[in-house]
Amino acid sequence: MSDLAVFDQYESEVRGYIRSFPVVFERAQGSVLTADDGREYLDFFSGAGVVNYGHNNPVFTNALIDYLQRGGIIHGLDMATSAKRDFIEAFQRLVLAPRGLDYKMQFTGPTGANAVESALKLARQATGRQNVVAFTNAFHGLSLGALAATGNEKYRTAGGVSLGDVTRLPYDGYLGAGVDTLDLLERMLDDPGSGLDLPAAVIVETIQGEGGINVAGAGWLQRLRAITEQRGILLIVDDIQSGVGRSGAFFSFEASGIVPDLVTVSKSISASGLPMAMLLMRPEIDVWKPGAHTGTFRGNNLAFVSARVALETYWADSAFTDAIAEREQQLRSALEGIAAEFPAAEFTVRGRGLMYGLASTAMPQLAAAASQQAFERGVVIETSGARDEVLKFLPALTITAEELDRGIAVVREALAAALGADA
Repeated sequence: MSDLAVFDQYESEVRGYIRSFPVVFERAQGSVLTADDGREYLDFFSGAGVVNYGHNNPVFTNALIDYLQRGGIIHGLDMATSAKRDFIEAFQRLVLAPRGLDYKMQFTGPTGANAVESALKLARQATGRQNVVAFTNAFHGLSLGALAATGNEKYRTAGGVSLGDVTRLPYDGYLGAGVDTLDLLERMLDDPGSGLDLPAAVIVETIQGEGGINVAGAGWLQRLRAITEQRGILLIVDDIQSGVGRSGAFFSFEASGIVPDLVTVSKSISASGLPMAMLLMRPEIDVWKPGAHTGTFRGNNLAFVSARVALETYWADSAFTDAIAEREQQLRSALEGIAAEFPAAEFTVRGRGLMYGLASTAMPQLAAAASQQAFERGVVIETSGARDEVLKFLPALTITAEELDRGIAVVREALAAALGADA
């Protein structure tokens, strides 16, 4: 039986990424994935934003090995452990305090969807209201509460039940340039005949990752914050994919200057790829009764260890964000050059930090074809958007300038091949 045949025979049909990247990966280091046949692939995927600091970063692996060798607690439910204490203190000292943020931390189950479920439940408890406003092309997770706030038809259909208590409204730019979609939200909130019940919360991604790298403008976010504050509506920012440096700052909302009521954080917060998720909340919103929202794996102490080391290594000064800004300029310039080189595709370049997309509404099938061609040439890159029309760039934040240039050159060749042009 071949290496892939065992997956075909025994693993559920639900498997996804293995179909796009059909090799058996064995090792990884930095921005390079190595298959079991020894072939190397440059990673522009980063585990969908999980390994922002690169694969097997020795700063983290050494700390984890040391922790294991001295018998550190691995599983601790929500009991007090030294690993959790040290992470909490580091997060307060290096992330919250420098930004003037006053949040309490809740460690939810290990996935981003767990954090979203917690945020929605808590918002409903704190306000006594049920309805939540979410936006077009949003992705918030696939458990039922989070799925109700998710926009993609493919995922919603798989739910198999009615998905209620969420009102869907247009995201920034959804109705085209020059249309402020918040006019509709404000009008509906203020009109007792609109049918929009006063919501407990509005949940928003400042950069929609799975939805197609749609970036909300700072002014739009500031107005959204003002609308919610004026009406006693809680604002939840889903920072699961765009946070932890992906947008260029630790939190994606920093660029707009807003302060959300609740923030969901996961994916790269552990730094090492270990499962970890957390909900940040203003202290007055913390109305949980003890044990009201639990989970067996909400105390991943190995994740606390690597998360703390990441904060101490990368977030004690501005050197890391300065380096991200340099790589962003390099990436954006290259993508704009590619867009100009292939005018038939009518590409738009969108994104921030090291979260970018090349989107073609003229040729929505092009992104998937280019992803396949890039993989055959040794680059792992995924697609996003409702029609998979966006080629999505999520390189490690630690990627070198040479690796970034090399990967972009391969993507350019892949696009040329997909378009039938001369490479």
